Amino acid sequence: MQKTGKLELTWVGKYDEPSVEPRILLEDKSKSYGDPTSENMLIHGDNLIALQALQQDFAGKVKCIYIDPPFNTGARINASGTTIGYDDGIEHSTWLNMMYKRLILLSNLLSENGSIYVHIDNREQAYLKVIMDEIFGRNNFIQMISVKRASPAGFKVINPGPLTVTDYILLYAKDKSQMEYFPQRIPVDYDENYNLIIENPQDPAELWRFRKLVDMLYEKHGFSSWKDARKEWGSNWKKVRNSLLGDLALEYCDYIVSVRDPHKPSALIKEKMKESKYNDNKVIVIDRTNYSPIYIYQGGSLSFYKDKLRNIDGQLVPTELLTDFWSDINFAGMAKEGGVQFKNSKKPEMLLRRILELSTRPGDLVLDSFLGSGTTVAVAQKMKRHWIGIEMAEHCYTHCKPRLDMVIDGSDQSGISKNVGWQGGGGYHFYELAPSLLVKNDKIPIYQINPTYTFEMLCEAICKIEGFRYKPKDVFHGYSSERHFIHVTTEFINAGYIKSLSARLAEGQSLLIYGTKIQSDMVLPDNIEVKKIPKDLLEKCDFESEVQ
Repeated sequence: MQKTGKLELTWVGKYDEPSVEPRILLEDKSKSYGDPTSENMLIHGDNLIALQALQQDFAGKVKCIYIDPPFNTGARINASGTTIGYDDGIEHSTWLNMMYKRLILLSNLLSENGSIYVHIDNREQAYLKVIMDEIFGRNNFIQMISVKRASPAGFKVINPGPLTVTDYILLYAKDKSQMEYFPQRIPVDYDENYNLIIENPQDPAELWRFRKLVDMLYEKHGFSSWKDARKEWGSNWKKVRNSLLGDLALEYCDYIVSVRDPHKPSALIKEKMKESKYNDNKVIVIDRTNYSPIYIYQGGSLSFYKDKLRNIDGQLVPTELLTDFWSDINFAGMAKEGGVQFKNSKKPEMLLRRILELSTRPGDLVLDSFLGSGTTVAVAQKMKRHWIGIEMAEHCYTHCKPRLDMVIDGSDQSGISKNVGWQGGGGYHFYELAPSLLVKNDKIPIYQINPTYTFEMLCEAICKIEGFRYKPKDVFHGYSSERHFIHVTTEFINAGYIKSLSARLAEGQSLLIYGTKIQSDMVLPDNIEVKKIPKDLLEKCDFESEVQ
């Protein structure tokens, strides 16, 4: 630890700041698919460079980020038995450095009310949290979610210590005070505590009579006691009984209750609870303005089963609020989701659906910069969110694109498709990272503009390198504010050229000019700066040269 005035993790290379040349994105229209007006983006290339490329246009605009980076397990990832583009066994400092640089860029893209979910296992979870505390702020940590991804029955070799069956998801807000979070409920089995039924619900509450639900069930099946049920249903009679009780509770949900200890009871409620112990067959009603009454019975308050029920995917089921332990998502059944195989790295669509339901609305922008097989953006498409997906390896072509194409044309009915009624629609644009702006001349030891670049590409690239937002087909090719502009030219820049551009500037505005041929003895106005291509780009592109 260094004495920096704050708690932080250090490692070899953390404070090195090698320049990363911001690249422009080139659309490959032969690979773009579906609605051409779509704003969705599938990007093939190194995610560090791609995230840098997104900074000017998308800073502060991404509502939800989910990433599933390499876990640094020491094993090589394979997809369908073939090697993909990265190792999942990176040396520790290298892994920390990789995550640190990318998380900084991701934090810049996140909206003020947005959130980021990072999926990790137990090997790097603790280190990752310290890094995220530093970047996002410890006060913006929301939760560490444990996700059960395996069953002990699937393990053939037992290592020392308890078996590992969970992953972790670190959830942070950009600004906890502004974060939007939409609490979710998940289906659960019938709760045996809801064991009473009101026999006369039409009468005033003070006159209610109660009966045990299980007695009602036995009577319905002609049993005089549980012994008859055991005889009829065999050794699993309790499981059969509980299943039937659940059905019965749903049928009469308005009248099924449980006697519970209320959460943080007021002095009045405590007094009435004490009173009810001496009137154990009478309900005490506490009326409340603008709220439902509280019913006190036998020293507790009555909780109604109907309040646990929600309609989930068209079915009324008992539910409970989602906690930080997710054990209800099936990892074993998702191998063929989306029509692609991705051994050891694929995540279930239900997992991403839950995350997007917690933190986004339709139309919000979602980003995944470790896209893998494309699960995040496939789910975002089905849930009518906008999305950006980045993947560096070959499976951007072999997995992500085919999967997304099937989602868009509606032929993918796996995963969450039926749950959300997905029938297809939408589209995306496919992008490649442009090559470096400057290349070395084969004949003389200098750098020059990449000959594959058009003038428009040159303008956009310089705008991106200098931090300006590109504005095509305009005299001023970009702007960083309403008062600061940039202009790029391959014409000869002399006093007359400067004068003509200066006339377009209003009071208080300034201009940066990049050119290839510049008059050497010009006197420039205070609000105009001139730089030479490629000389003044070399440092920003991390090149070394003797260009004059």
